[in-house]
Amino acid sequence: MTDAVVIGAGPAGLMAAEELAKSGLSVTVADAMPSVGRKFLMAGKSGLNITKAEPLDAFRAAYGTQLPPALASALDQFGPAEVVAWAEDLGQPVFTGSTGRVFPTAMKASPLLRAWLARLDGLGVQIETRWRWNGWQGQALIFETPTGVQKRTPQVTILAMGGASWARLGANGQWAAHMPDSVAPFQPANMGVVVNWSSHMTPHLGSPVKSVALNAGKQTSRGEFIISEKGIEGGGIYMMSRAIREGPQLTIDLKPDWPLEKVRAALNKPRGKASLSNHLRKVLKFTPAHTALLSEFGRPFPDDLASLVKALPITHQGPRPIDEAISTAGGLRFDALTDGFMMLDRPGVFCAGEMLDWEAPTGGYLITACLATGRLAGRSAAAYTCKTVSTSQPDI
Repeated sequence: MTDAVVIGAGPAGLMAAEELAKSGLSVTVADAMPSVGRKFLMAGKSGLNITKAEPLDAFRAAYGTQLPPALASALDQFGPAEVVAWAEDLGQPVFTGSTGRVFPTAMKASPLLRAWLARLDGLGVQIETRWRWNGWQGQALIFETPTGVQKRTPQVTILAMGGASWARLGANGQWAAHMPDSVAPFQPANMGVVVNWSSHMTPHLGSPVKSVALNAGKQTSRGEFIISEKGIEGGGIYMMSRAIREGPQLTIDLKPDWPLEKVRAALNKPRGKASLSNHLRKVLKFTPAHTALLSEFGRPFPDDLASLVKALPITHQGPRPIDEAISTAGGLRFDALTDGFMMLDRPGVFCAGEMLDWEAPTGGYLITACLATGRLAGRSAAAYTCKTVSTSQPDI
């Protein structure tokens, strides 16, 4: 018999399993993939950013103005400071970069994951891979496994199956078919946008664009982005995901630290025989990428070029496909859950991680929220088992 089953072996699921095991429950973690933590390991390939060192109010603001109370509670209990302490307790020292992003000193995810799995093994957590969840049969969980169909009827279940991006790593959103009335439609988040570049942009593909500001509606991003073959990629554009989906015009301020009049005065300096690109390089310190973007989206140039420099409209064809997004918006709605992440229509079933309907930019926010919701779901589930046992005991 297993007291608890956790479905999904990403950060949320593993954190939930740890909390359940610490409470004394026997725990089985089931994952459809051949190995655990695949998206976690992929996120750490270029440096695992586990959280962001900043005041909690600023940190919470990254999750939007309408922060669900259950998510707010999870982050209050397990925010940036707690993530750092957790990593260091696993023997993984961290450092904080100049932007406040926190990384393990090893930079990779694999040492942290190995230490974590060793801790879970010490707690008696059993991990089953290639176990694909196929929903419920009555109260029983049904799994397709290499040895045939398996059924489990634990006291508590925690679902931590991710969103709907990066299907090759296990997060495909197919679980939503088992609870369709409780799921908000998936949408790409932390995604690039499609741009059908003209041929003159070919020399600039792969170029980083720095020292600019992206704007859409009330949203602004000062992050760097990349001119890619498919369009615009990178942290700067990822920050604009929600605004881009909602439809306001996307613009670039190519000189965000200069007011309009200063840009206009610089452009009005005598140009002589210099080409426009050379003039822009001299008076505005434009890189070739800046000039190429201005030409791509601004021609035919208006008489007042300064206004275009300060608000260059970006013609794009919408977000990249959802499976290419780093994360997703949408998922299991919070109004279908208690404040402890238990499903209202399935007592004893708790949910955590990216499968919940929240979104946040890259920069440590995604992993922190997965850890925080997994922790709260695990603790809530453990408390639920205690309550269930106590109410089922006969009076003496």
